[in-house]
Amino acid sequence: MFERIKTFFVGNALKDTDLSTEKFSVKWGLPIYSSDAISSVAYAGEEMLIVLVPALFLGAYKYYILCIAAILFLLVILAISYSQTIDAYPNGGGAYGVATENLGKIPGLIAGAALIIGYILTVAASSAAATAAIYSAFPVLQPYRVFIALGIIVLLTWGNLRGMRESAVMFGTPTYMFIAIIVITILVGAVKAVVHPEMVPKAASFNYQPTMLEGATLFLVLRAFGAGCTALTGVEAVSNAVPNFRDPATKNAKKVLALLAMVCLVCFLGLSILTAVYHVTPDPSGGITVIAQLAERVYGEGSVGFYIVQVATVVILALAANTAFAGMPVLLALMAKDGYMPRKMTNRGIRLGFSNGIEMVFLASALLIIIFRADTHSLLPLYATGVFLAFTLSQTGMLIRWIRKKNSGWKHRAVINGIGAAMSATTCLIIAISRFTAGAWMVLVAIPVIVLVMEYIHQHYHGVQNDLGMDFGDERLSDVYVPKVKIVMPISNLNRAFLKSLHYAMSIQGDLPIELYHVASTEEDQERYRERVETLKEIMNLNAVLVIEETPYRNYSEMLLQHVDKCLDQLDPHETLTVVMSQIIIRHWWQRVLHNQTSEQLKRQLEHKRNVSVVSVPYLLK
Repeated sequence: MFERIKTFFVGNALKDTDLSTEKFSVKWGLPIYSSDAISSVAYAGEEMLIVLVPALFLGAYKYYILCIAAILFLLVILAISYSQTIDAYPNGGGAYGVATENLGKIPGLIAGAALIIGYILTVAASSAAATAAIYSAFPVLQPYRVFIALGIIVLLTWGNLRGMRESAVMFGTPTYMFIAIIVITILVGAVKAVVHPEMVPKAASFNYQPTMLEGATLFLVLRAFGAGCTALTGVEAVSNAVPNFRDPATKNAKKVLALLAMVCLVCFLGLSILTAVYHVTPDPSGGITVIAQLAERVYGEGSVGFYIVQVATVVILALAANTAFAGMPVLLALMAKDGYMPRKMTNRGIRLGFSNGIEMVFLASALLIIIFRADTHSLLPLYATGVFLAFTLSQTGMLIRWIRKKNSGWKHRAVINGIGAAMSATTCLIIAISRFTAGAWMVLVAIPVIVLVMEYIHQHYHGVQNDLGMDFGDERLSDVYVPKVKIVMPISNLNRAFLKSLHYAMSIQGDLPIELYHVASTEEDQERYRERVETLKEIMNLNAVLVIEETPYRNYSEMLLQHVDKCLDQLDPHETLTVVMSQIIIRHWWQRVLHNQTSEQLKRQLEHKRNVSVVSVPYLLK
């Protein structure tokens, strides 16, 4: 039943040979990997205005445009830098792979941790922003924002579990529609401002009381710049997931990155200029977003155009989270291959996607939505810190690579990555300081914790490898011997389940007798078991001995474990100990409370004893 439901929602299993057809072309790779960066135009400008407008009122727009120019310049530098990363690292991994190879293990783990946090926050922040766009158009839905955001994440998880090709079509088309709608809005708004300047507002919609009357401090402008740098999140996603593109993967990934940068530049610059021209300011109550106000100014309040923009904004903000669903599982798989994440992250699901990584993104982002009550302004301060830390490590790693290898044309490449590293480091520092108390401190604490966890995972796998490793040149492998098996069967009831287990024990029995072990509490109990076992031995011609131990404390499991330890101490060379137990299998989960499940508990405890083999023989109840 479960498999049929799973197939209905996720789809039929795909063959390994279908993987090439599941990868992205440029046509579908662009909307999948650009949705995060493109969607940032819906809230990055608002985050800057929230910093500038209360302090400077209408004078804020001059510094707002300067911050926009700086952000777009950084966008161009990062796009060129990551294009070089794609050439150098066609197997993906982005900042993690670059930092690990060129800066060392710890910087690589820091970059990986920063990317993981960035991806998870991408899903949480984008879902929250999409929810804000919904209740900007329908204020009555604001109390239900957590449930709406969770619903968006569930939808994205479902789409990605269905496979890359289906998710591309499902989520790619709306992204192209959003780009078209934004470009149309920019053109209509610009024409309206030129042809009908009298319709452009001369004052802000909301009444702010300026807290600064003259100029703007450097710290204020830097803080606004740091807030607006959320527009650059997602630029690295293409370099992290190069293997997800069709061949030639490197060439296609670079095309997608170039188109991503161009679309972001046009949309972000156009909307930012319109925001300044139309004097749009953030709503102090948080009831209506800046992009919603801009749509009202351009198309008219309550117009069809306004609702089209809002619907498109909701969709693109929801789909921005899809960039993380496409990129983070690939990163986790690469880190798992290196031993820093659970091995199961490398497993592909029935639709050839890294389904375990997709589920991890879902769980972590849903938890953040619940904790932060789907509040975009609370999530965004956490957002950019980790992303720019990864940017910095990636660009620094590429700079070291060019200096070390000195390939043809390395000098101009080194200059580009050097500028990218310097600007990313400066931006990271600005964000960390200016937004430290707003939540950036959480990321700075979380990154070392994640690095420690990854280091522990790596040490565990290293220990397992040392423990299980075998040298085929070892001469002792040629010493062939047939081990003797000592079988211990704990018995509490002589019934059909025990009889089935006994038949199995007899099938693996060698020369040694089977030891039937029973813990008794009374003399009568001991005598009854002796009589029954003797009868059983005669009927079945059974080579067995009965060992009975008495205890007045009802600590049956403890007595068995102690007896197993004694048996281990008494084993001869080339002897092994096997414990055979009956396990009752019930048909319905609600019946579990009616059974002790003692065999399951004993099995878990016996599994920790190194030289013991534990066999549970199931008996299905009618």
